[in-house]
Parts: sequence; C-alpha cells; structure tokens
Amino acid sequence: MTNDRRSAISLRVNDVTHRLTVDNRMTLLDALREELGHTGPKKGCDHGQCGACTVLLDGRRAVSCLTLAVAAEGAEVTTIEGVEHPLQAAFVERDGFQCGYCTSGQLCSAIGMLAEHAAGWPSAVTADVSPDSSPPHLDASEVRERMSGNLCRCGAYPAIVRAIIEVAG
Repeated sequence: MTNDRRSAISLRVNDVTHRLTVDNRMTLLDALREELGHTGPKKGCDHGQCGACTVLLDGRRAVSCLTLAVAAEGAEVTTIEGVEHPLQAAFVERDGFQCGYCTSGQLCSAIGMLAEHAAGWPSAVTADVSPDSSPPHLDASEVRERMSGNLCRCGAYPAIVRAIIEVAG
C-alpha cells in the first residue's frame, strides 16, 4: 500500500521480519522504538550527532535517527537486542558504561567499527593508506578516531577504548 504519505514496508530486525505501514517521513529509530518496541536504540540528539541511536544496517553502522524507515526496507537491521558479541562482556568488565544511555549505540558502533578495521578501511589517523597496506594497528588513537561519532556524557571513553582494544586482540 502506497499513497502520498504512507508506505507499506517490510523491516527485518534481529532476524525477524515485520510488516508495517509507516509515514514516509518516519525515521528508522521511530519505527524501531514506537512501532516495534525495540528500545535499545536511544533518541539522544535526533540530529545524528551523538550516536545513541546507532544500529547495524547490513552489518554497517548507521544512525537510525537520520535513516528513513522506508530506506531500510530490504536491509538487515540489528539493534542491541539482537547482538551477541564479546564486546558486551568487555564493556561490563572494563566499566565501559556508567548510566548506560549511550551503551547500545557505543556497542553497535564498535561492532561495525571492528568490521571496518578488519576489512582494512583506514581512518583519519591511519598513517599508511596505500591500497596494498594491511589493516592499521588498532591502538587507542585509531579507536578514538573511529568511535568519534558516539558521545558519552558520563565520560566513560577510556574504559570503552580499553574494552574495544581488548576484544580486537
């Protein structure tokens, strides 16, 4: 069903397919939270600047407050509710969260970031960006740069960086 303002879409979220009719302007974040009850992604700034709403879209990190729900049709959406990753235990063990508000976005972003690093994607601080170079060493500088789109008002950054480096091995 499609009219000028609404579209019938199919969203695959955490391995479950949902059929919804949404306003064409509805964000993926609002569809996840209001229509499907996935409260892991948080509405922080609602401008794509804080990262609290970060989810994985086909394995790549995406800020769901800037992604239209209709644009996510056909993609595999993974929220924190669908994540099972060693980073979760590392965040707990290294005290990588305090109030917990940003944690779901931090974890989804870190999972996507580790995949980007493993694929050899450079960051703004990567020294050797030649096409035949191996993935850069994942040190604190690399992690901080790669996670710079995720804010933590509690200031748990050092613990988050340590947890990510620990899991990256």
